[in-house]
Amino acid sequence: MWFSFWRSRDRFSLEQLRYLIDQLVKVQIVNEVNKDFVIEAIRSIAELIIWGDQNDDSAFFEAISGTLDKNTISLLVKAQNDEIVSFPLYVEAIQFAFHEESMIRTAVRNLTLNIYIAGDDSVNRYVTSAPHAEYFLNLVTFFRKQCIDLNRLVSDATKNPSQEITSSILDAVHEIEDSLYYFSDVISAGILDVGRLMTDNLLLLLIFPILLPSLTIQTANDMQFGAVTSLYLLCCILRMVKIKDMANVIVAALFCSLAFLPKSGAKPNGCLSAHGFPHESEVNSCSLRFDDRNSSSSSHTNPVDFMETDGHDSRLTLRETLLYYVTRGNDVLVFGSLCVLATLLQTKELDESMLDALGILPQRKQHKKLLLEALVGEGPGEEQLFSLESNSMRESIGSELNGYLKKLKDKYGVECSCQDVGASPRVHRFQVLDALVSLFARSNISAETLWKGGWLLRQLLPYSGAEFNSDHLNLLNDSYRNSASALLEEVRGSWPDLLIIVLCDEWKRCKRAIETSSPRKELESILLSSQLSSAEGESSFTAGERMCESVKVFVLLHQVQTFSLGRALPDQPPINPPAPVSENVRAKTAGIDASGPKPGNELKLVDAVPCRIAFERGKERHFCFLPISLGMSGWVVLAEELPLKQHYGVVRVAAPLAGSNPRIDTKHPRWLHLRIRPSTLPFVDPSKSGAYGKAKTKALVDGRWTLAFRDEESCKSALSMILEEINLQSNEVERRIKPLFDMGSAVYTSNPSSHQPDSSSSCTTPSNSFFVTIDTCCRSGFTAINHRECAGVRFSCTKTKWFHLKASMWYSCNKTKRELLV
Repeated sequence: MWFSFWRSRDRFSLEQLRYLIDQLVKVQIVNEVNKDFVIEAIRSIAELIIWGDQNDDSAFFEAISGTLDKNTISLLVKAQNDEIVSFPLYVEAIQFAFHEESMIRTAVRNLTLNIYIAGDDSVNRYVTSAPHAEYFLNLVTFFRKQCIDLNRLVSDATKNPSQEITSSILDAVHEIEDSLYYFSDVISAGILDVGRLMTDNLLLLLIFPILLPSLTIQTANDMQFGAVTSLYLLCCILRMVKIKDMANVIVAALFCSLAFLPKSGAKPNGCLSAHGFPHESEVNSCSLRFDDRNSSSSSHTNPVDFMETDGHDSRLTLRETLLYYVTRGNDVLVFGSLCVLATLLQTKELDESMLDALGILPQRKQHKKLLLEALVGEGPGEEQLFSLESNSMRESIGSELNGYLKKLKDKYGVECSCQDVGASPRVHRFQVLDALVSLFARSNISAETLWKGGWLLRQLLPYSGAEFNSDHLNLLNDSYRNSASALLEEVRGSWPDLLIIVLCDEWKRCKRAIETSSPRKELESILLSSQLSSAEGESSFTAGERMCESVKVFVLLHQVQTFSLGRALPDQPPINPPAPVSENVRAKTAGIDASGPKPGNELKLVDAVPCRIAFERGKERHFCFLPISLGMSGWVVLAEELPLKQHYGVVRVAAPLAGSNPRIDTKHPRWLHLRIRPSTLPFVDPSKSGAYGKAKTKALVDGRWTLAFRDEESCKSALSMILEEINLQSNEVERRIKPLFDMGSAVYTSNPSSHQPDSSSSCTTPSNSFFVTIDTCCRSGFTAINHRECAGVRFSCTKTKWFHLKASMWYSCNKTKRELLV
């Protein structure tokens, strides 16, 4: 039978290997009749595998691992008394698991996964028994080395940024993410002890000794592990390695302040060896103690004042350190911290009570939990249903958190002294809100980072800003006014003709970004510092980037204002339609339509001023100079006069009017200097840069025109005309966007009863009370009065204050109108 194997097929081919495997699988029982066939088939398969290895053909190694199942795997092992004593294929394969060649590592991972997925109980016991279980320890040790190598690259990039280092970082990121996805696949295979082994190894070798300490502890050697890298790795681990115990233990650790207590004279450097990562013996000799100094009762009534701390204050818990970075860190630390909070919020393995203790449980989940408790009778009736927290919630949070804190100590040897950490999740929630609102008030943070904060805020408060206190509202008002002022400055800047286009695009993008159920997954952006401009000096390119940033910030704060008032976000920004063009404007008189002046077009030279310009050395040309604007568009035109048609000319050159920065030369008063910017920005025009908002292209270079006029008066006349047209263009843009500013600082103009008093207030509000909020907006020069009518009675006032009006007082207004004055 066996001699027919080699007929009609290449002996050393993948087809032949598949055929042999298929024939072997069909054999259910080995007996005297087929034993020679089975032996020859196995010998031939081994011969083919050896040939494939010698000829560097990984496909032969894979078509074997891909066919492993409960039936075929028994052919590859040696068993005694139903227990496997030898598994050469597995043992030999894992020796190459950390080979320097990535293709070999990939082949080993494919093989091991197929072995784990086979689901054979005896095989599972074999791979998780000593000494084979060390493979899972070695996996994490190798992964830790990958993390340290990444950190070194990130550190080098901060000192000497280059495209080569950026590429190296991205390569390292891909390797790390591949490792984590492999961890996830291994855990998902269903081997009972593997999840426990991976959890313990990740916590004890990486997370406890390196990642968490690096958020607050400055190590004392050259291998200091950076906070930015740690934030990235924490996000990756939580998103890709789905282990319930590990996720909840990490969250429990965030409630404590972290300090190293090195034993045996070890240095407080994260137990790193001279090679940059701990050996197993060093990890075992290193202990961590969590000392919560914020556990007094006062810490549950007042938010932490992050302004009075520094980033390495040992009194801050790790959770508070993340919020400190949001309020005081640089742009990269802010973005990384927001990514960690967003990742925790999206981690399905986390108990909701743990999210509530962190202060990031979405409002809709809070309401759902309260409603369920009220329906099953766990709360004291209606008051329980509408309170922000309840005794049952508090007990649940404390129970879950204390359980994981106990596990930290009992299982991982981490001493933790945290009293009543979950006693008041409401305070923790207000700390998060405080940090996010403070973030929106910062002027040195990129728009993309602010959008991340906007998404997190929208998750916490999906319906309205009902949990904002007066300080929050005032900060939002100030931030909104500042962003509006910055946007108005751009109206008079270099790119007013593109401002509304960018505004409409960014409005839709921002709405999608903050309303999506899940934020973008591009975690590597944590590691790559964002630079607002890649060009040097004040070019039109950098001005365009700044304009886009100003628009993004304004759009976010406008939308935050809108949903804080409980209003739905419109799909398009509220802007005025284009105004009808007057017949006496210079563009109409010249015969220019909405498409603008094109080279070769004929136009009437109304008010045109003769000039000379040289586009090449020694080749001076005579033109008629004419600046014109039409709505939001504008151009500077150089036209040649038609000899046979008086007062008419042909357009030879046209350039954007905006951003021309006209100025008369101080030494030659007949010369007018103009800056000629590009007609569009590559990161705004999808046809030139691919997808909108993707990586920026090389900065464009501005052109320069020097126009020579016949006398000083002509030069001044040309300057006057160009300034006039620039002003007309900017005025039209400002008129179009005016509706966006109508809300001004009227944050208090919607449903005052939805607002609540300051969280730090110790007073309690009766259930039959109403809230009325009033505010005087001194900076804007007018008073925004919040009011509510009942039976035709209006209450108003001119100062910021909270009023608690009992129902009896309110109803008495049916007979008498009253005005509350402060």
